[in-house]
Amino acid sequence: MSRTQVIAFANNKGGSGKTTSCSNIGCALSMMGKKVLVIDGDMQLNLTLSFFGEEDALNYASNGKNIYTAIKEEKDLSDFVVPTEYEGLDIIPSTSLMSAIEFELFPKWQREFILKKCLEPIRARGYYDYILIDSPPTLGGWVMNIMCASDFVIIPVEASPWGLFGLANMFDFIGKVSEISPRLSVMGIMVTKADERKNYFKETLKTLRETEDVRVFENYVRIDSTIEWSQDNSKPVVAYKKYSRSAIEYKMLAKEITDYANR
Repeated sequence: MSRTQVIAFANNKGGSGKTTSCSNIGCALSMMGKKVLVIDGDMQLNLTLSFFGEEDALNYASNGKNIYTAIKEEKDLSDFVVPTEYEGLDIIPSTSLMSAIEFELFPKWQREFILKKCLEPIRARGYYDYILIDSPPTLGGWVMNIMCASDFVIIPVEASPWGLFGLANMFDFIGKVSEISPRLSVMGIMVTKADERKNYFKETLKTLRETEDVRVFENYVRIDSTIEWSQDNSKPVVAYKKYSRSAIEYKMLAKEITDYANR
């Protein structure tokens, strides 16, 4: 029985490419023959909308088949798994009710470990090779839950003048989480929305790669309008247009992830 690796995609800055990276890495891993579960941890439902049309996404949001219900009632997450159209790739959807998740967590015993407890039955079965969790752009109790349930965290960073803003706070937060969940480690920074023609992209990459104790993925994702078209069609770009530039880049990043996770 293989050991399931849990990877959080997190950044306290919005627009960094967390959801796009989580959905495409998840789909790319399934195309590599891996069994993958993705969890939508954000009230915006964007990860859910990456795999389902609006009607289906809103149905999961309203019928209780979502992460909010599971956490609120502290239930085994196995009962909330929904298959996608892609072989080997399942999802636990989200709901706009996630806006109240901090309130729900506050009175619970050992509230930092609720997600870890709910996820444990799935991990114990070892069916999935990878569980990927999409985090909201905050640094609160819910994101702490996500990180305490994870083995690794990947930090997507937009290659823009504002892309590095708040990164120090992110690492401080991860350091605090590591005190109560020592197994958590940073797999690396994943650069997204890169425009190789712009000097600030080169400066961003240079700054990151020169920063001590910070690992940066070798591959990065360039700006590609195909990503927007894939989102409009509720599909990851690696499935929507398999040979597009961004699809190839995400597949290369997926390979980097498997190589790192299985060292």
